[in-house]
Parts: sequence; structure tokens; C-alpha cells
Amino acid sequence: MLGQNAAMARVLVALAIGGPEQLDIVEQEATALGPGRVRIAVRAAAVNPADVKRLAGEFGRSDPPFRLGSEASGVVVGAAPGSEGPAGPINAGDEVVAFRVSGAMASEIVVPATAVLPKPAPLSFEEAAGLLLTGATAFHLLEATGVGTGDRVLVHGASGSVGAAVLQLLRERGAAAVGTASERSAEAVSRYGATPVAYGPGLADRVRAVWPQGPTAALDCVGTDEALDVSVELVADRGRIATIAGFAHGAELGVKLLGGGPGADPGTELRDAARLELVRLAEAGRLTVTVGRVLPLEHAREAFELVASGHPGGKVVLVP
Repeated sequence: MLGQNAAMARVLVALAIGGPEQLDIVEQEATALGPGRVRIAVRAAAVNPADVKRLAGEFGRSDPPFRLGSEASGVVVGAAPGSEGPAGPINAGDEVVAFRVSGAMASEIVVPATAVLPKPAPLSFEEAAGLLLTGATAFHLLEATGVGTGDRVLVHGASGSVGAAVLQLLRERGAAAVGTASERSAEAVSRYGATPVAYGPGLADRVRAVWPQGPTAALDCVGTDEALDVSVELVADRGRIATIAGFAHGAELGVKLLGGGPGADPGTELRDAARLELVRLAEAGRLTVTVGRVLPLEHAREAFELVASGHPGGKVVLVP
């Protein structure tokens, strides 16, 4: 076990491009606190599919050793004078969430004040660490397809972390939802007021059984050919179909591609602007986060394997 030197931080790094076997924990000198920067003692950091993809080199090569993690929760232990985030001034002792940041999987991080927001009180540190990336992704899906009151929205992968955020935001906007899921995950879809349907052969007919007139929009969180083909079959306007995963087939079909894939719209400004609304909804108890596993930083390899499996049962979170 590495020591806990006050001037050092325990940091998860990738020693090379590859799989979870490349992950290790090292001690690094604490980053200096420059203007407009905030030092956070990390309580929890989320592991997301994007972290797995970056480790695998899917976002281009990074010079090893490189750090991982884009969102975290924790307590401010230092802030440069005048530090102000999207919600206002930031001071030592504040409980916060940070997104989008670099190298969040660590015992301590120094990040721009512009990435720091108040932690919603109803959420634990573990839940809060997983709020903003999936929430901002869900917000982007709804905004890109113009979803609002009275819409009928088909959500593929509704029981996953992004899907759950989508369902909750749809409920806030007064839109109806049908969500695809396995039979064992149907309850997770129903929890947010959506109608669950099983994916697989006959999916289009099962959706029509709920909505004979068909959905007005479709949001794909899984990227399967089935999800995209059924969406195109049921939704007349391909500008109201969006995917965050099926980039190759989505491009062939002419639907909207969102996120970090080839040819996709990253929506950076829109996603950053969504953070305050997401925090507000969580503070009001109207947006929750399901945590599947909480693991110590030393078990990062297991955490990455869980996320790579595609069925982690909720957000996977590392705690220093």
C-alpha cells in the first residue's frame, strides 16, 4: 500500500494503451493551485464507457502514463482567490461535483473552477460522481431531437445509466416513453413512468401495440442495428432519431450522431450548459443516479472490466 504523503496524490494511470491490465496506481506530486483553479479531495470518481475506450486507444493515442476519469465528487480543500464556478463562488469545505475534468480517478485533483458545481444534497458522494456525464448525454439527446411535451419517445437501452437519465428528463418535459430492456430490467424502466418492452425480434410490433400511431422520436443508447433499424421503421423524421453509440450504421441511415464517435456532434457547449439544470433537478429530488458497484481505487481493473461488460447494473464508482 502506498503511503499517504500530504504533498502527494494517489493517481490511477494507464501504463500503455490496452486493457485493464495496463492500469496502476502511482504517487504524484500535488498539482500547484494556480489562478482560477480548485483543489478537491476526491470522495468518488465514476468509470464510464469513454474511459474504457480511451484506455483502448479508440480516441487516439495518449502518451503513457496517462490519467483517466472525467467526473468526480468530493470536498474542496483549496481554491484560488476569487474562484467561481457555474453556480457561484467556490470555497474550502464545499461539497462539490466536477465535470468535465481530466484525471478524476485520484485521491486529489486540481481542476478549473468552471468545472465545479455544488453537490446535490440528496445524493451520496458515490451517486453524485455519476450524475453529470450521463445526465449531460441524456440532455443532449433530448435537445438534438427537439423532444417536448406530448412527444412519444422510444428509448433503446432504457435501463442503462444514460437511458435512466433520459427517462427522468422525459418525465420532466411531459413526454411519454417506451423503453427497451431485458425482462429482468423491466422494473427499472417502469420506475420512471415509462412502458418497458423487450428488445429482440418483433420489437417494432411490440412498440406499435403500445402506440398504434407510433413514436414521434427515438433515442438510441445501445448502438445495435436492431435499435436503429426499428427507429427508422417507426419514426418518419430521421432528424428526430439520435444515437450515442451506433455511429457506423447511424451514418448509413442518416440519423443524428451524438457524442465522441466518428462524425458525431460532441455538443460540448450544450452539455456544459446542462450541468446547472441537472444539479438543480437532483437537488429537488427529481433526478436520481443508480450505482451498480462501488470499488476502491485499487480495484480499478475490476471496475473497468465491469463497465466494458456492458451490464454493470448502474454506475461503477471508484473511491480513493
